[in-house]
Amino acid sequence: MTTASENKGSKKTLLNEWETPDFLMAQQRLMKVARIMKLDDNVVEPLKHPKRSLSVIIPARMDDGTVSTFIGYRVHHDLALGPGKGGIRYHQEVTLGEVTAMAMLMTWKCALMNLPFGGAHGGIRLNPFIHSQSELERITRRYASEIIDVIGPDMDIAGPDLNTNEQTMAWIMDTYSVNKGYTIPSIVTGKPKSIGGSLSQYEATGYGVAMCTKHIVKHLDFKSKAPTVVVQGLGSVGSEVASILDKAGFTIVGVSDIDGGLYNKSGLDIKKVNEYVAKKGSMHGYPDASSVTNEELLELECDILAPCAIANQIHKGNAAKLRCKIVVEGANAPTTPEAEDILESRGITLVPDILANAAGVTVGYFEWVQGLIRLLWTESEVYDKLDQLVEKSCQRVFESATTHKSTLRTAAMRLALERVMEARRLRGLYP
Repeated sequence: MTTASENKGSKKTLLNEWETPDFLMAQQRLMKVARIMKLDDNVVEPLKHPKRSLSVIIPARMDDGTVSTFIGYRVHHDLALGPGKGGIRYHQEVTLGEVTAMAMLMTWKCALMNLPFGGAHGGIRLNPFIHSQSELERITRRYASEIIDVIGPDMDIAGPDLNTNEQTMAWIMDTYSVNKGYTIPSIVTGKPKSIGGSLSQYEATGYGVAMCTKHIVKHLDFKSKAPTVVVQGLGSVGSEVASILDKAGFTIVGVSDIDGGLYNKSGLDIKKVNEYVAKKGSMHGYPDASSVTNEELLELECDILAPCAIANQIHKGNAAKLRCKIVVEGANAPTTPEAEDILESRGITLVPDILANAAGVTVGYFEWVQGLIRLLWTESEVYDKLDQLVEKSCQRVFESATTHKSTLRTAAMRLALERVMEARRLRGLYP
């Protein structure tokens, strides 16, 4: 038994539930830029923590008649710029800290892209692959009903993320609308087009990553006419990146999925790879390429490495082994701060996630607007608006990096922080 005196003398502190490695890493990035910008602690302190976090228990009836319970989260990081915006993820290892880190990331992403949103995120701790469609629907609807007091088209707008999709968003939209008594399409983005989803929403993130890749190659005045590219994660984002860059004349030499990857020094036919995967269910056995592991794929010689899978793939254990000239972060937080320092010391340019993959939330903003005004834009209108925003954001980040002689991450964070801080200054501190 611990005595009172032992408690008094103990130097151990109880961490907040969200202070997991994911969130501490997000804080580390914030504090690094805050020190560079010499920001006052009173300005930074509120941004180090989420504005609010909600944990809910989700009971749901399984197909066999039993009742299982799951834990769900919804977090708002900062709402100075507008309502919260962020995804919902389903994974058996989801934690409050992970969700909080993602909410903070969304704050910077929305601010950098000049969107009228703050950062939010949510998730449910479950393995979606062991549940039937009917079970997932009941879990999703109960989750939506449990968080209904903190979401809304003017409060917090959800979107798809890891292991969620347009069907998930449709269930949430319907649950929210039924509770309110009328259809409210702007409660979510990334929903099916037939019920108000925006054209190009599914392709948007990968499209934006590809556009940022083109812009950084042009900015660095790359000499190669067909830069070589390795894409880790051939999912919805990675496959779009590979396909677009392939058509643009880049040489895709390596790709991977969760089970492993392929490498061909002369280049892969991405169309054939996608067709093979669609038919066989994996890349295993694909002809005209060598098999590599995901770890080996990251260390392949190439001009551009695009990690489009999950977080923390480039770390201090492998950063020194990378043989690329540019890293374009298609995934959220695929590079740890320690790895980033190593890449910087080696002269490897890194295009940060808050810029590279921000097209997804940008088209989500377009969908939100279309839902509010009940007006559907054409696909060409969506792409035209997206191209303008991505190009303008890239130029601002590149110019800031040049002016302040900083990395692109620091430049992007500086611009995002300046916008959030201005909003907080103008709104003041209540009461």
